[in-house]
Amino acid sequence: MVIRKSAEDYLEAMLMLKEEKGYIRSVDIADRLNVARPSVSYSVKNLRENGYLSMDKSGFITLSESGMEIAEKIYNRHKVLTKFFISLGVDEAVAREDACKVEHDLSDETFEALMKHMNCYA
Repeated sequence: MVIRKSAEDYLEAMLMLKEEKGYIRSVDIADRLNVARPSVSYSVKNLRENGYLSMDKSGFITLSESGMEIAEKIYNRHKVLTKFFISLGVDEAVAREDACKVEHDLSDETFEALMKHMNCYA
């Protein structure tokens, strides 16, 4: 199944929140992505309906196996690309921002070559 960039951004943000806070809530996703809460509700509903996550009665979100797989792939790309851009002399904040732009569109082949080049087998 092909997943859209925005859905990848949501899943990646959820993984980052889980790592940082130990839990995932819609309000934290909205803050992380700088989007309105209704936008998060709509996206979470769609992601839940497609099997990428579940939400308990208290509003805590858990990524499913497929959701976690996508989130980890995108987050790994983000970290590797950020590291690469910084190694080129790019400011860290700019490197993170640019990594967000590139992580979704870069082919698997190019990403693997980049990782080999950097000796970064994550």
